Amino acid sequence: MKISLFYEFALPRPWVPDDERVLFQDGLDEVEAADKAGFSTVWLTEHHFLEEYCHSTAPEMFLAAASQRTENIRLGFGVMHLPPGINHPARVAERVSTLDLISNGRVEFGTGESSSVGELGGFNIDPADKRGQWEEALEVAVRCMTEEPFTGFQGEHIQLPPRNVIPKPAQAPHPPVWVACTRPSSVQMAAQKCLGALSFAYTGPGPLAERVNGYYKEFEEKGVPVTPQVNPNLLAIGGDLSMMVAPTDEQAIQRLGVGGGFFSFGIMHYYMTGEHVPGRTGVWERYLEEVDKDPTLAYGPGRGAIGSPDTAREFLRSYEESGVDEIILLLNPRSHEASMESIELLGKHVLPEFIERDEKAVEAKRKRLEPVIEKVEARRPASTAPVFDETYSFGGLPTGRGGKFTASEIPEAMAEINEGRVQAARLAKEQGE
Repeated sequence: MKISLFYEFALPRPWVPDDERVLFQDGLDEVEAADKAGFSTVWLTEHHFLEEYCHSTAPEMFLAAASQRTENIRLGFGVMHLPPGINHPARVAERVSTLDLISNGRVEFGTGESSSVGELGGFNIDPADKRGQWEEALEVAVRCMTEEPFTGFQGEHIQLPPRNVIPKPAQAPHPPVWVACTRPSSVQMAAQKCLGALSFAYTGPGPLAERVNGYYKEFEEKGVPVTPQVNPNLLAIGGDLSMMVAPTDEQAIQRLGVGGGFFSFGIMHYYMTGEHVPGRTGVWERYLEEVDKDPTLAYGPGRGAIGSPDTAREFLRSYEESGVDEIILLLNPRSHEASMESIELLGKHVLPEFIERDEKAVEAKRKRLEPVIEKVEARRPASTAPVFDETYSFGGLPTGRGGKFTASEIPEAMAEINEGRVQAARLAKEQGE
């Protein structure tokens, strides 16, 4: 089992002007430490307008910076929202490919539909359309990464003419593709489409084993690839509380403080029960009020990698026994120094044995899935992408309705440039005489 980190970049109020800069700089230090410690991947979410709960609005920017401070850790979008009103699929392909190149092929391409009222409403997306938009955008984005040129797409939600989308990713044919899953049915959907399942719903290691077995059964029996490269893997959250490892259990619990359950509370607030006034509602304040009523929101034994290295090892072994491929550990808000020590202690005392077992497990899984993947590939449908029309071309000035010019700034600028050349030539001639 691989062990990874998951960032939301929570920033509870009150803030001071420098807090967001410090938040990202601390995160870069932590990812650099995680790379040295042997963590598999740093997964970074993308959310918009969800203040306090998540300030990770441009994950490709942070991951690009992290790529230059690390060597081995993989860089995961957990996830990039694919509705075109949030991220146009051609831009998705460009950003993912660029990050893959500058990181020397370390990108994990996690995708999702978006689910919160704040985001869907903020980008004027009808919830009834989000699955269809995700499906179209995934097809277009991956085709943009792999086709030269992209031959065009005419769908219900996306229309894109032929273009050669550049650059292309370092990983061929494309980085591993995942989809966010919050329900058993979405894990089943991921298996049917032969995508990696980012199972973000906390189940605990016992029920997780059933989910893992169901995913691989569905993959074998009904998997039909929707991307050129299949990705049969299932990732899960390692507990609903933030990670905190210290020399002793008592120290870890003390350092965790009351922040451990803020991730789960933020989900409830923004996705289910909360009424939010932008820039006014105090999410952290409301969380503390609920913790006062029920302290188990902030901490409960066995609900996270919390404790000494031995306690964390025992907790992680319970997940490893479920058969899950990868576990992500949450980071406690405003706990940079404690998180740095947690990463160091896990890297020194816990990760090496998991890495060793994972290397053997990956090879055994590869051999086990060889005949399964043959069956899956036999079900791959014929491509429906249009054949490129070799007579197609584009050029000239952009025109608007009625054939009128609507973008004359470039001709005007070129005219000024040409006039400048004429004047420069005249001046040079006069000086030469």
